[in-house]
Amino acid sequence: MMQRQMQVEESLFVKAARTDLYDAVADVRVMARYSPECRAVLGPRGPLTAGRSFVGLNRKGPFVWFTWCRVVHAEAPERFTFEVSTFGLPVARWSYRFTPGDGGVHVTESWQDLRTGRGARLTELLGLLFTGTPARGRAELNRAGMRTTLRRLRHAVER
Repeated sequence: MMQRQMQVEESLFVKAARTDLYDAVADVRVMARYSPECRAVLGPRGPLTAGRSFVGLNRKGPFVWFTWCRVVHAEAPERFTFEVSTFGLPVARWSYRFTPGDGGVHVTESWQDLRTGRGARLTELLGLLFTGTPARGRAELNRAGMRTTLRRLRHAVER
């Protein structure tokens, strides 16, 4: 039996300033421009600071769901991280790192499944019901989504 993948990471080189990339990601209200699942974000405008919360409205095919999110790291222009929960149960951690390179920035998006321990079975079931994706398939779906997100981000910031 194949073990479930709990973390995924993708990187892309972007010819832009780290501050521009950081601001584009930390202003979560525009995440729907980049992410293939995110449809809207309800929360404060502008780059968020640690401790701030927002609600993500997501869609995949006929499935629509919301998540409650809290920023845990807002270290401009190096790192922006938020954690996702549903009904008070931990679901995932999303993080963006911005590493300077030769004439641009390596943007790394990572996802970590937090559906472990107490409540894990319930959040896995809720994930299947709301998103149509079993826990075992979430990592590869997210990997494909990250590639799309990073390409869209690069396109938007390099203009």
